[in-house]
Amino acid sequence: MTSAETAGHRPTAPTALIVGASRGLGHALAAEFADRGWKVVGTVRDIETRTLLHELADRAPGRVSVEQLDVNEPAQLTRLRERLARTELDVLFVNAGTTRQADTPIGAVPAADFVEVMLTNALGPMRVVEALEDLVAPAGLIGAMSSGQGSITNNTTGLRELYRGSKAALNMFMRGFAARHSGGRRAFVLMAPGWIRTELGGPDAPFTLEENVPRIVDVLLAKAGRPGLEYLDYQGRTVPW
Repeated sequence: MTSAETAGHRPTAPTALIVGASRGLGHALAAEFADRGWKVVGTVRDIETRTLLHELADRAPGRVSVEQLDVNEPAQLTRLRERLARTELDVLFVNAGTTRQADTPIGAVPAADFVEVMLTNALGPMRVVEALEDLVAPAGLIGAMSSGQGSITNNTTGLRELYRGSKAALNMFMRGFAARHSGGRRAFVLMAPGWIRTELGGPDAPFTLEENVPRIVDVLLAKAGRPGLEYLDYQGRTVPW
């Protein structure tokens, strides 16, 4: 499904909700969808603090809007659901994520760091999906930003164990959600975006946002025409679970 095809079946432009769009990958995804003619709703944790998403909304009034959501605050999610009650989404994509204790073996990770990463990377995104899925069009797309490091099969080196575990948990939870919603026309996707130079990815990453984000959006739009769940990378290849 391309944006043109989607728009051709509807009186207005298609709409994407990007959760976690204040900077980095989330902001770049919001900008790419907007550049392709979509209406975009992006979320930030602090609505009062200026972000790149606010600047994007200023440049595209009426097409890009900013909402508040911390995925670890259920009350904020309830209020967002109420504000978007009359909005039909073609794409719901959750980009929230964090990391801690990158070089620490899992048995030595402090409990507080474990809880924070698991809440932000696994439980928080699935709460968003569960709360907002009924706003997504019957043939729409629901996705979350996973990672190649969430693949159990591909973990042959160890390292970044807490982050890997949180993304593997997200993958399992999304698989359970998709199984509970099988048989319909909706598409579900877990995206492995590649190692990108962002605050999370670090300066040594081989890819820039400008290189990989258009590829990611291409994969998302292609996936929107294929019902069921897939775990895909930025080139549209299947990542082993």
